[in-house]
Amino acid sequence: MKKILVASALAIATLSVSPILSAPAIAQAKGVGVADVRVAAARSNAFQTASTQIETTYKAQIDQQQSRGQTLQAEINVLIAKYNEEAKKTPQNQAALQAAAKAVQDKRQSAQTELGRIGAPVDLAIAYVEDQISVRMNEAIKAAMTAKKVDLLLNPDAVLARENNVDITDAVVAELNRILPNVSTAVPAGYQPGQLVQQRNQQLMDQARAAQGTPPTAPAPTGTAPTTR
Repeated sequence: MKKILVASALAIATLSVSPILSAPAIAQAKGVGVADVRVAAARSNAFQTASTQIETTYKAQIDQQQSRGQTLQAEINVLIAKYNEEAKKTPQNQAALQAAAKAVQDKRQSAQTELGRIGAPVDLAIAYVEDQISVRMNEAIKAAMTAKKVDLLLNPDAVLARENNVDITDAVVAELNRILPNVSTAVPAGYQPGQLVQQRNQQLMDQARAAQGTPPTAPAPTGTAPTTR
């Protein structure tokens, strides 16, 4: 389960952390820092606690997925062995070889579909946790930047070289723990992954339009799949 939670990339890319700065703005920055927002989210108390709760709440589904996954992998291995046997034959029977390869591919696809169906409730709970953290991440980042006197924050992937003291990831974690000590793992009926971030982005856009005297846009129809994830 820990592997599942770690592998689930948080939807941080949907955040409006800060606008893209022009070259002059970057040159004028007095304090520059870096922070891995995904790591900060995963280290937060809210995410860690929610992970434990999900492991308990959905233990049956997690155990079933792992057990079924082992069985399906064994079945796939048998098909792979048959393919390898066909591949070793001289001369090769291309029709039989292609059929063996297709059998492996079809089995893998069906296994993925089946395991995804079993783990769907777990994935949805994780997505809901991620969404709640994503909505407050912007606030945590800004607070950490203020505390560390940073006015330009970069993603570590965009930095060629740096000193350790410019990394404020831990400061972001601390602020996130302060403003969002816990989140809910009880997924509301009708929830769609990314929905909370989408709603927050819509609120921000409506506020910006209101400030400019432009009428707010109509909300998206209920049940519409968000495009932010």
